[in-house]
Amino acid sequence: MPKVWRAFKSIGLPIIAGLFIAFLIKTFLFSFVSVNGSSMYPNLQNNERVGLVKVGAIKRNHVIVFEANGVDREKTFTKKTYYVKRVIAVPGDTVKYTATGKLYINGKFQSQSYITQQQRVDGTLQLVGMMGQGFTLKTLSKAEHWSQVVTKVPKNYYFVMGDNRANSNDGRSYGLVPRSKIEGTVKAFPWNPNHQLINK
Repeated sequence: MPKVWRAFKSIGLPIIAGLFIAFLIKTFLFSFVSVNGSSMYPNLQNNERVGLVKVGAIKRNHVIVFEANGVDREKTFTKKTYYVKRVIAVPGDTVKYTATGKLYINGKFQSQSYITQQQRVDGTLQLVGMMGQGFTLKTLSKAEHWSQVVTKVPKNYYFVMGDNRANSNDGRSYGLVPRSKIEGTVKAFPWNPNHQLINK
């Protein structure tokens, strides 16, 4: 028995400890996820593998992963589904987004340098055409026009959009994302040529 115990302590215990530590890291600190769809194109590709950091503050321009069930109420989910989007505004921010794709946070113009001017305009005009009257952060029905909308993000909520504005189901249609739904921030690997635009 002593030999068995010594063997277990020298081999078994380190393996168990390693597995336990790996479980804790994956659950609470860091894991890997795959991007599904083209809503973050061209900065993230469909099926691209990225890191997910589960600790730290959520800031403007961070790319996040959040659980869609309970946020996107226009869809029915039979299993846990996650969306990858960019944080445009954080709690307390005042947002103005015009019909020409210009973004203002707290009255200051935002360059949105992670996408081109054409991408901003194309995505904005397409949504205006589909939705008719534009959007507010909470509902589509009360907005007169994007160029006239100024709305403040409440505590513990975030406003998100995909970088592929012309093909992204995001906060423009389903509204704000609660902090409780956010899994963490995305980190792209160095071999992604646009990784610096993701790893804000």
